[in-house]
Amino acid sequence: MMPQPTHGDRHVFVYGTLRAGGSNDIARYRPRPRRLGDGVIAGTLYDLGPYPGAVLGGTGRIRGEVYRIAPEVEAELDLLEGVLADGSGEYVKRELDVTVGQSQVRCLVYEIHPDRIDGRPVINSGDWDARGLST
Repeated sequence: MMPQPTHGDRHVFVYGTLRAGGSNDIARYRPRPRRLGDGVIAGTLYDLGPYPGAVLGGTGRIRGEVYRIAPEVEAELDLLEGVLADGSGEYVKRELDVTVGQSQVRCLVYEIHPDRIDGRPVINSGDWDARGLST
């Protein structure tokens, strides 16, 4: 059974530059997020240049990592992702269940605002880290 968050901690599914080794590696935040494992969600991944954007749902799959984060880290991620209370920011914060190993974990997922993907290429592999590799 997957450990559940405590003391206001939550889980986040990261699929782009926040992944381990990425330009915004989530490990740089404090208190340091705890990696629970890899996960996959339903959605389409778009290449926005220096970072990706996910549109949730559909038949595609997006690969990422799941971390337990403290409220302070969630607030920092909201700033990084440009989340605005009225939903007009660059990303919109969603919640969904992500399969990690044999468990379902309720995670925050930052979904790109639909206005930001016009004309942007799809990353067919659903894996930001493998975007330049042939599949």
